[in-house]
Amino acid sequence: MSNSGLYLAIEVDGDGAHPAAWRRAAHAPDQLLTPRRVRSVATIAENAGFTLATVDDDLLPPGDGPNPAGRIGAVERAAFIAAATSTLGVAPTVSTTYTEPFHVSSQLASIDHISTGRAGWAVSQSAGAAAARAWGRPLVEDRAREARDSTRVVRDLWDSWEDDAVIRDVATSRYLDRDRLHYIDFTGETFAVKGPAIVPRPPQGQLVVFAPEGLLPADLVDVTLTNATARAATPLTFTEIEVALDTGSATAAQRIADLGPWPDRGRLRYTGPADGLIKLLTDLAGAVDGARLHPLVLDEDLAVLSRLVVPALLRSRIAARPVPGASLRTTLGLARPASRFQETAR
Repeated sequence: MSNSGLYLAIEVDGDGAHPAAWRRAAHAPDQLLTPRRVRSVATIAENAGFTLATVDDDLLPPGDGPNPAGRIGAVERAAFIAAATSTLGVAPTVSTTYTEPFHVSSQLASIDHISTGRAGWAVSQSAGAAAARAWGRPLVEDRAREARDSTRVVRDLWDSWEDDAVIRDVATSRYLDRDRLHYIDFTGETFAVKGPAIVPRPPQGQLVVFAPEGLLPADLVDVTLTNATARAATPLTFTEIEVALDTGSATAAQRIADLGPWPDRGRLRYTGPADGLIKLLTDLAGAVDGARLHPLVLDEDLAVLSRLVVPALLRSRIAARPVPGASLRTTLGLARPASRFQETAR
């Protein structure tokens, strides 16, 4: 584990991890996607001392069930959060199925520039024929291969500009040195990308790549997201934990009962008082590098997390606040990699 202790991440999509969380939200339903709401949640998480906020997404539109998920694009929300914060890392979920890796690379690199190096990428995949129909694409049968190829291409595109490619030479009216731009020349089974990228190399060189355990080869992942409490074969491992906390007006059990059945996604789940979660996270600090929390109801649980849980972990030095001016890679203790083209180009 890093000397910085346990890294704390929080999922801020929608109203919470429960499908009916919107029923207990502190805002009117039509306020969910407003700039004020998105900024408020991010600001609370940043002021509390969280390392990272993640933003979930889906390739499909909301269903017609009783609890549809209201959302706008994760990349767009992440860009807004990046511009509205100063120390909080932000990682949108972007699927590798059907999306174009060239565009994904540009979008994520842009967020890293906006945030001056605080961006990450939560890699996901999309199953089912409905997503293929929505995108007007043939059904991807081998999603694991698609995920691997897409992630490799995105990473290569981030490297396709060397760090000093932008020279801004006023005397010669040259903005960039074309010799420091490189073609990646990738040809796979379902797509080909020549490159180079259209966005300069991200401030971090490579954004921090988060992926569920087993989705990608270890060499493509910086942080594994796991439902277990043991480290994976990647630089860092974060445990996924769903949390429902006692509040001043209701116990966790009462709040869950009010919302109805909470689907089991296979994650660890903690319900109860703040002290119990503090103990659980303290115990985890010796086994994994971080935890990503999925609050039952964001408005209710984030208030308890920011007032009781995170401050207690900071006081005991189990967790540490991100340092102003630090990149997400620096905060997580990850080295900034050189472009893979740097040596071969000389």
